[in-house]
Amino acid sequence: MPQVPQTFFDALAVRTWCALALAALGRAREEIDAINVYPVADGDTGTNLYLTLESACAAVEAAFAGHGTGTGPAGTAGIPTLADAARAMAHGALIGARGNSGTILAQLLRGMAQVLAAEADGESAGAGGPGLCLALRHAADAARQAVAHPVEGTILTVASAAADAATAADGDCGTVARAAYEGASAALAATPGQLAVLGRAGVVDAGGRGLVTVLGALVETFRGEAPGGVATGGAGAARVRVPARSEVIETPPAPDGPDECADAGCGPAFEVIYLLEAEDAAVARLRERLDGLGDSLVVVGGDGLWNVHVHVDDAGAAVEAGVEAGRPYRIRITHFGVGDVHTGGGRPPRERVQRAVVAVVPGEGLAGLYGEAGATTVLARPGEPPASGELVEAVRRAHAREVVLLPNDADLRHTAAAAAEQARSEGIRVALIPTRSAVQGIAALAVHEPERRFDEDVVAMTSAAGATRYAELAVAERQSWTMAGICQTGDVLGLIDGDVAVIGSDVAATAEAVIDRMLQAGGEMVTLVLGDEAPESIAAHLEGRVREGYLAVDTVVYRGGRQGALLLIGVE
Repeated sequence: MPQVPQTFFDALAVRTWCALALAALGRAREEIDAINVYPVADGDTGTNLYLTLESACAAVEAAFAGHGTGTGPAGTAGIPTLADAARAMAHGALIGARGNSGTILAQLLRGMAQVLAAEADGESAGAGGPGLCLALRHAADAARQAVAHPVEGTILTVASAAADAATAADGDCGTVARAAYEGASAALAATPGQLAVLGRAGVVDAGGRGLVTVLGALVETFRGEAPGGVATGGAGAARVRVPARSEVIETPPAPDGPDECADAGCGPAFEVIYLLEAEDAAVARLRERLDGLGDSLVVVGGDGLWNVHVHVDDAGAAVEAGVEAGRPYRIRITHFGVGDVHTGGGRPPRERVQRAVVAVVPGEGLAGLYGEAGATTVLARPGEPPASGELVEAVRRAHAREVVLLPNDADLRHTAAAAAEQARSEGIRVALIPTRSAVQGIAALAVHEPERRFDEDVVAMTSAAGATRYAELAVAERQSWTMAGICQTGDVLGLIDGDVAVIGSDVAATAEAVIDRMLQAGGEMVTLVLGDEAPESIAAHLEGRVREGYLAVDTVVYRGGRQGALLLIGVE
């Protein structure tokens, strides 16, 4: 159905564009994955772009939700300003960026957001055609600067062509968007002649193909209808063959020399991605160090938060470099398949394991604990819950025929259910255990036995999780009514099974009261997961309290890192 066109690039246009682009990438994702041969033929460029934009969309929707209904004048309680919406889009893409192309897309959106925010002065209806031209130009330049060694015939080339065409156009946002789309499509059609590996496979660049899709959604945003034709087969565009996966992955052509090897993607075996909190000077040094460790280096972001992407042989050294620069988190290390182009091919892909556990965890400490137990983890930072696509990606990464999914958060049950349904459609048997806290997940994981029948394992894990009561300690951010009475800003809140049960002023005393209430109904084990902001002495204090007051109850303590809550408590 045709969309109602936007006149200016305002907050509503940002929201519309993100939604249309996400839907378009969803339709094109498999096709883009199939033509992914550079820089690594791992068949995930479409998926990575989709997940990156999904995170951007979620951030924009959160910005609108924070302003109420989203129907009032810009900047009022009804709708965010253009600056707010654009910055939310950029931030969401930054924290959710996946892979090489997804990281570059995040920088493109950040570059656009910087110009759009500057264009908005609080009184204008939004940015017009000239503002959109500037945004596309700045986006292309910022993306190119973020890549350590830009290569032509990639998404960078397509972005630059889009900016050039937009600059040459004269008109409103619809005219500029159409010109950018057509310029990008023409540049995409030429990519097989710029990169030898694309020419040999008979495909256009996958990242560039994704960007053209995103620009097509921009045209639809301002003109009401999608542009005719797509870059891989529409009118005026290159018609390319989508190769079978065996052609790209299992039998890559042997490089003839150093230049050919560069085109073919020979190189490091690991992809390392992490978010990094660091100062600009430290990031400049980090770029130099990572550039010496590997290739495909892309560092995007700013204002203290960065997304780092690099291909290396020594994944540990890449992470250590991040530690030296600042605080890395959401660290993802992927070993490229032993049969892909990047590692030379020649061996069959690794066999799926029979069963795996995928769990959402609230802090780096618990991610390590779950990982040691064999689980594939998805890190959920405070205020940044994972999207369904991120959970699906984790299920795929587990590479198993059967998967037990632990959301560990009551608010994630619908997201986890959607992810499970998507994974099932891909032939993976998935059981969703509705764990509402990470301590319930720990209890479930403790009885997990991959050797027994799937249904029996799921029943045992579900039973263990259900038998575990959960609680947490948090600090009140504002005065409000609770089940335990009125709390004031700064009060320590003890929540049992999701409801405020205790209000106190001291962390240790509040934790004691919570544990006493939970143990009134009995229990054999108390699990304590300490957040970074919990007092150092609280673990020993609570262990002693349980030991003295409840002789038959054991206590186990874990360090959860930056998990949002001061303390997580489980009683089973």
